[in-house]
Amino acid sequence: MKRTYKMIVPVALALVSACSILPKADPSNVYRLPTAQVTAHGNPVAWSLRLAKPQASEFLDSPRIAVVPQGDLISSYAQSRWSDPAPVLLRNRLLDGFQRDGRVALLSTDDTNLQADLELGGQLQAFQSEYRGSAVEVVIRLDARLVRGSDQRIVAAKRFEVRQPVSDTQVPAVVAGFGLAGDQLTKQVVDWVVAQGNTAPKR
Repeated sequence: MKRTYKMIVPVALALVSACSILPKADPSNVYRLPTAQVTAHGNPVAWSLRLAKPQASEFLDSPRIAVVPQGDLISSYAQSRWSDPAPVLLRNRLLDGFQRDGRVALLSTDDTNLQADLELGGQLQAFQSEYRGSAVEVVIRLDARLVRGSDQRIVAAKRFEVRQPVSDTQVPAVVAGFGLAGDQLTKQVVDWVVAQGNTAPKR
């Protein structure tokens, strides 16, 4: 018994020592996309809409807050991240925008298996801040596709791009810039989808 005890003690001490030298995880500030300010207007439509997460590159399809400091170099802000990957943030922002607008009341997302008359998806090409000399701007670029739910046929497609200047290079100011850019993009997309949806054949 004494021999066993003598063997356990050094092993336990070694494990404690090893734990004490492990690197500590860097603290991260987790940011939500600021709340949209889109107001309701217009008459309700009769068709339903499903919002899908847009496809994105491996770098953008993550919680990293992307930044392009120069040229083709893409990086991310240290110790800061989004609450969800960028495609999820944008889909949820658009969902909130449609709900606030009020014209399309029959809404769902690709998290459910509900069928809808139309589906909004596409490709997220940019969701980042970019340096222009000493100035910074937020860039959101979405290649949107409106697809008929019955046969997945594309009924409309359009590229949306918003560039929002940011007055400060600090992360909170950049995040606020993403909120303003998201508001602009949401209004453009909502108006476009409603216009296309009212004329597109549903069957």
